[in-house]
Amino acid sequence: MKRQFENQQGMGDALFRHGLGRFSIAIAMLCLATGAAAALDAKAVIRDAQKAMGNVASVRYSGTGKLGAVGMNWNPTGPWHSTDLTRYSRTIDYASASSREDLTRAQENPPALGGEAPFVTPITEGRQVSGKYAWNQPADGNPPLAPDVVQPALATAEERGLQIWLTPHGFLKAAAANGAVAGQISQGGQKVATLTFMLGRYRLTGTIDGHNLVTRIETRIPNPVLGDMPVVASFTDYKAFGGMRFPLHILQTQGGSRTFELNVTSAAANIPDAGLTVPDNVRKATVRPEEVRLEKMADGVWMLYGGHNSVLVEFRDYLAVIDAPVDETRSLAVIEAIHKLVPGKPIKYVINTHHHFDHSGGLRTYVAEGAAVITHEANKAFYQSAWSQPRTLAPDRLSQSPREPEFVTFRDKYVLTDGTRTVEVHWDFGDMHDQYLCFAYLPKERILVQADDFSAWYITPLSLAMWNNLYGNLQRLQIDPLVMAPLHGAITPMDVWVKSLRDNAARQ
Repeated sequence: MKRQFENQQGMGDALFRHGLGRFSIAIAMLCLATGAAAALDAKAVIRDAQKAMGNVASVRYSGTGKLGAVGMNWNPTGPWHSTDLTRYSRTIDYASASSREDLTRAQENPPALGGEAPFVTPITEGRQVSGKYAWNQPADGNPPLAPDVVQPALATAEERGLQIWLTPHGFLKAAAANGAVAGQISQGGQKVATLTFMLGRYRLTGTIDGHNLVTRIETRIPNPVLGDMPVVASFTDYKAFGGMRFPLHILQTQGGSRTFELNVTSAAANIPDAGLTVPDNVRKATVRPEEVRLEKMADGVWMLYGGHNSVLVEFRDYLAVIDAPVDETRSLAVIEAIHKLVPGKPIKYVINTHHHFDHSGGLRTYVAEGAAVITHEANKAFYQSAWSQPRTLAPDRLSQSPREPEFVTFRDKYVLTDGTRTVEVHWDFGDMHDQYLCFAYLPKERILVQADDFSAWYITPLSLAMWNNLYGNLQRLQIDPLVMAPLHGAITPMDVWVKSLRDNAARQ
């Protein structure tokens, strides 16, 4: 304000020398005063919006729509893999920061390319959060779980809690409680109000239209691959439901792609007993340290188990790791186990089977360690763009000690060898899970390392098609493994897997 006044004053002095000084200074001062008077008052914006929408204590809404899985798409530039949301209900109690979601989702028909493991029977889920506690408790069963099984979900608590305030009524309550600052932006040729505030480490900005309705909320959340990942929630087609107005259409995107879309069929305000009681086992739950269990497959070759597995291959002067799953926490645990197992040798390469975030979330940790990333050529530009994004919410080692990532790319095949050992990396052409999925093969040891085409023994038409595609590529490339090392699941003899493939194919 001082600098603006000084600039206006300087302009006035110049005009005064031309006989217009006093008049111009008066006009300048009037403009400044008018601008200050026109500044929006955040409390008034919140008050007017709550009057228009209803200042409710709790809400319940339901409908049908779509779910998208972050980090799961058929190729690095495609939308997140989508499933049908055939049933959805959510109850939120704002005072206790509690939310309960009950939903049923099913594979799209025909199934979308890419994404999670295929399933046939619709999946029923119950997702709860209250304060700092989160848990899963299916409302009406999710085989093989019984309806009363309670599973702590500590890793999801922060985001689930944030989602409460990414609803229209929740946003206004959070804005009032956290000293929101009001502003204005141009939208459709008109000026609309904005509210911005900090909620812990998250910066939330909401847009309130000319009818005093919350139409958009923006923030960012940390992601191992995308860094400070943008989250945008949009609300349209408001309708009166009892004592409140609620949107008939809700759309949320994360990383620029749809993660949640709901066509609301019913909504109600001020639900009795909307708060949740946190189960005892959830209150007592603690985050377990990463476990890395080793299994030797051959001299210098180990499986590193941990839900999402990696494979260590020892060369004469260096080491290579196949897959860097999940996030930095997992990668640090694996790297520590590797250095204890094979001290003194650097990890020179990390082989990336595909770009899905559960298989690439730990790559940056290996880059910080000094390893080059061996990946399909289609993935390089994606990683370069994703890894260049800010990481202020959850800084990792690479952001704290930056270095230029080194990529080794290929299209159909890459051979890593030092003359004593060889690892071949092949494009799994035609895969329906990831367009550029690759597998590794150790020809001397006859070990196949693959991700996601075979992870477990359940059979669906889509999983069987993925099995067939993998087997077809092995036949095409004249690769004859003795054992398969899945990056989900246990080491499996190839003859057992091939027999199961043929038996199930015959039954189709």
